[in-house]
Amino acid sequence: METQKDKIDLSAFLQIGKNQPIIDVRSPGEYNEGHIPSSINIPLFSDEERKEVGITYKTEGQQAAIKKGLSFVGPKMADMVSQAESLGHQHLLVHCWRGGMRSESVAWLLKTCGFTVNTLAGGYKSYRNGILAYFRQSLPLVVLTGYTGSMKTEILVELKKKGEQVVDFEGLANHQGSSFGKQLSSGQPTSEQYQNLLFENFRPLDLTRRIWVEDEPFKIGRVCMVEELHHQKNLAPHVFIEVSKDLRLTHLLRNYGNLSAEKLITATQDIAKKLGKAEAGQAVEWINNGHLREAAAVILSYYDRRYKKSLDAKSHLIQSRLSINTPHPDQIAEDLLSHLRS
Repeated sequence: METQKDKIDLSAFLQIGKNQPIIDVRSPGEYNEGHIPSSINIPLFSDEERKEVGITYKTEGQQAAIKKGLSFVGPKMADMVSQAESLGHQHLLVHCWRGGMRSESVAWLLKTCGFTVNTLAGGYKSYRNGILAYFRQSLPLVVLTGYTGSMKTEILVELKKKGEQVVDFEGLANHQGSSFGKQLSSGQPTSEQYQNLLFENFRPLDLTRRIWVEDEPFKIGRVCMVEELHHQKNLAPHVFIEVSKDLRLTHLLRNYGNLSAEKLITATQDIAKKLGKAEAGQAVEWINNGHLREAAAVILSYYDRRYKKSLDAKSHLIQSRLSINTPHPDQIAEDLLSHLRS
């Protein structure tokens, strides 16, 4: 069976996991709700089997639950070993929810078949606790902010190409943050998995150097940021990029102009109450007539009003401003870095 030295802490587990497979033996439902991004799900129990074992434990006790579990696991053992062999590594990492019987049982099986196995002390729960602990430490965030359509995401991409540290909140959330961004999304992770992705993107970064992020709300689409991270973002220095409305409209049409009229109208109707009945009706009419720039100008007035209110509340955080007169994000990124160096 597993010895105490086979259990390793989160830091060692993730370090070894850079080069060795991580096997998550929790049920598919648990895994889909949230998992270590690089991990592979080889479940000990199906969702229904896990439920049955849990009910047996509550009604009949631990021994009966163990027997019930064994009745499910026995026929699967050979297949689990075959799945582990298909990974092509002799050293494997295994975890369950709390680092208990499920991971210990699979570790025993794999070691019996000749693998070297380490399990995560505290299981996936310790991983989640590690995320909260990480984002409690001070992070050298710099927040890029600007009105809707200011090419912020594209500028961050160019900053990263130039060697800056960047975490793309919208990219990880797979959502561009607005009702129109929703129409472009191919589907979002769960909030739990989004937070895991944030952790995995921040974890390798050098905390002695600045980390660029975009000025995003706590909730992007239907996923929520780590509260500690959002709190730090709201206190971090902001860099404001001022882009003309004409350039912003051009950028928005480049991003959303290929959406169908149906999707554009749906997105407009989603914000109709905030936009105003007359304005929403005018925008829909422009869309139906193919006048997308005119429709975008009407809709942008709503987003600008909303953003100005937010901007006024945090004007004290803006430590630098840069006026933009080019549509090219690579040039903007270069100008921005030169501006900060001056």
